[in-house]
Amino acid sequence: MYHPPPDSQAASCEGSPQEAASDPVANTATQMFHDHRELLFSIVYNMLGSVADTEDVLQETWLSWTARNQAPSAEPIGNPRAYLVRIAVNRALAHQATISRRRETYVGPWLPEPLVSPLTDMSVPGNAADAAVHAESVSMALLVILETLTPLERGVFVLHEVFGYAHTEIAEILGRSPSAIRQLAHRAREHVHARRPRCEPDPHVQQQVTERFLAAALGGDLDALLQTLAPDVTLWGDAGGKGRAPAGQRPLHGRDKVARLLAAAAPHSGKGLDIAYRSVNGDPSALLFAGDTLYAVLVLDLTPDGDQVSGIYVVANPDKLSHVD
Repeated sequence: MYHPPPDSQAASCEGSPQEAASDPVANTATQMFHDHRELLFSIVYNMLGSVADTEDVLQETWLSWTARNQAPSAEPIGNPRAYLVRIAVNRALAHQATISRRRETYVGPWLPEPLVSPLTDMSVPGNAADAAVHAESVSMALLVILETLTPLERGVFVLHEVFGYAHTEIAEILGRSPSAIRQLAHRAREHVHARRPRCEPDPHVQQQVTERFLAAALGGDLDALLQTLAPDVTLWGDAGGKGRAPAGQRPLHGRDKVARLLAAAAPHSGKGLDIAYRSVNGDPSALLFAGDTLYAVLVLDLTPDGDQVSGIYVVANPDKLSHVD
């Protein structure tokens, strides 16, 4: 599971913890940054889909923040949250060119780095609703769709649709007119909603389907797989060229093709794997272990009625799994 670095790591960017503690201005700036770090991480991760790149952006945001606070005769920042969000969002946009060049040479389908956490107890009142909101905000399926937006469209969608920023606030963050932001928001929303229904399956159903799917896939049961999969199912296998996922150079479409690939790969890729069920980007999902080594993270997207699997996301690139405990 990913854990944001504690205060002491942020303080080390400007000096020792003892130095930070002896400087009231630096100490206040450190605490203010830490207070907003979870929000900043969530916004930037949803814009970039990469934990490593998100950490780079947050490091740059921290350096800009401390430099501003330590500047001689600097005016106090009236709204630290707005200031930090503006810096982080624009730094994230500046990283997009580098990320795009990296994706051009990436081997096979690219998927976001998974964020893994314990499964939410749906028997506790309120947890099911909270989990549904979280799933919609950062689900693997939604992040894959966001990859098809322009960087500006994605930034506006994340800020408005996920975090509830008004168009006027986003205009200030991005340095554009409110009318331009409204146009970007409209295009992004139409694009996303055309590709993904707004309904979310019940988490209990999601876990049950995941368990059924794994039993059929790892057991090589072709008939059971065909019953589980939707006719237009798509399989994304992200191994980064490491040869650890049952997929080719492109996403695989169609029930027959996907089922036959999984059934054929089961005797080799599924042998000796242990399964641990966790929440991945808000969805009940599965972690597959080969001994003590995390082999892959599996996330399923279901049809609107929750009866069948419409999307299979397998993250098996070890570089993308290194941050998962």
